[in-house]
Amino acid sequence: MSVTNFIPELWSARLLHALDKSHVAANLVNRDYEGMITQQGDTVHINSIGAITVKDYTKNSDIAAPEELTTTDQTLVIDQSKYFNFQVDDVDKAQAAGDIMDTAMQRAAYALNDVSDNYLLKTIAAGVDTGNKVGDTSGTIALTKDNAYENIVALRTKLDKNSVPTEGRYIVVPPEIYALLLQDARFVQASDGGTANSVLLNGQVGAVAGFKVYMSNNVYYSTDHWQIIASVPYSTTFAEQIVSTEAYRMEKRFADAVKGLHVYGAKVTNGKAVAVLYGKVGE
Repeated sequence: MSVTNFIPELWSARLLHALDKSHVAANLVNRDYEGMITQQGDTVHINSIGAITVKDYTKNSDIAAPEELTTTDQTLVIDQSKYFNFQVDDVDKAQAAGDIMDTAMQRAAYALNDVSDNYLLKTIAAGVDTGNKVGDTSGTIALTKDNAYENIVALRTKLDKNSVPTEGRYIVVPPEIYALLLQDARFVQASDGGTANSVLLNGQVGAVAGFKVYMSNNVYYSTDHWQIIASVPYSTTFAEQIVSTEAYRMEKRFADAVKGLHVYGAKVTNGKAVAVLYGKVGE
């Protein structure tokens, strides 16, 4: 690849596409405000409308004056900024089979995804409402094949009590907890034919207790336990952009180089729509 043939706009779009394909957590949250950010430090204002009162109607009587709607302003700050910068030596490029630069860009996308997914899952876990915890940091639950399902049902109950819609509910588990679920007949694998979850997509591995189950190595791990989140998309807002991608010829080497800048931020806007299981693998 020569620098003269490099088109920044095309490469930037390809990188974002690769990020979308490999994301797990970022595909489970609200991303409506993504087009509003252009750089690190941007702030997006998110307004939510308060409850509306339903009143009794009496025939032939005047209804009450319209109530004033209340709004709550929350801010999403784009405070995360990560970059990559790699080079491809002309010798390596000449000897490689296929487009080594294209492969390297895909690996860069994977690396950015790994970091941002970890950040997002940790952010969601930290935003949980206090009453929506099953266990806690000082009282973690030892999960086994015999009790993993029951503790996931406990997460469901937390959301049910807060009137969280059942549509779109998901849970993200690490491989170790997925292995426990595989030993429970009540867990429906994504590969089982004839189910609504028969297609494996972006980490989805099955369904349990009304949740779509996703597996990720980026579930937040703290000291000796995971913080396993169960939620719905509207609980959290995430926005990201590849704000710059540049190719350049290295002055003192026979090599092409590419660098890119990825900015993003996330905010839990409704902690009552998040439930967290503090668990570890039991004996």
